[in-house]
Amino acid sequence: MPKTNEKPNRPEAKELGNYLANIRTAKRMTLREVEDATNKDVSNAYLSQLENGRINKPSPSILHSLASVYNVPYEMLMEKAGYISSAADRIESQKHGRVATFAGENLTPEEEDELLEYLAFLRTRRGHK
Repeated sequence: MPKTNEKPNRPEAKELGNYLANIRTAKRMTLREVEDATNKDVSNAYLSQLENGRINKPSPSILHSLASVYNVPYEMLMEKAGYISSAADRIESQKHGRVATFAGENLTPEEEDELLEYLAFLRTRRGHK
């Protein structure tokens, strides 16, 4: 049986638990039916603890089994469990290159290079005054 990391009241654990409980309920599945659908990879007792936020961070393999049974993206469960950042955060972190963090859209590598050249030009010009 998977190890439980007992730290209830962790917001991510509660959010993941509520999410899983809502999916299971929407699919009209019992805890035991989920256990059977995962080929006993996820026991009904473990799932109950998970849904109630008593398990801090379920293993990725547990999340993979549940994603398959619930037909939800594995990445979403990994995100809700706190293993990976949200897709929006990942896109935002990739939005800007090393030069123009103020740009409203992604810069091409060529645009970044041109901005670096222009910045170097401005700095040398400033130094000559």
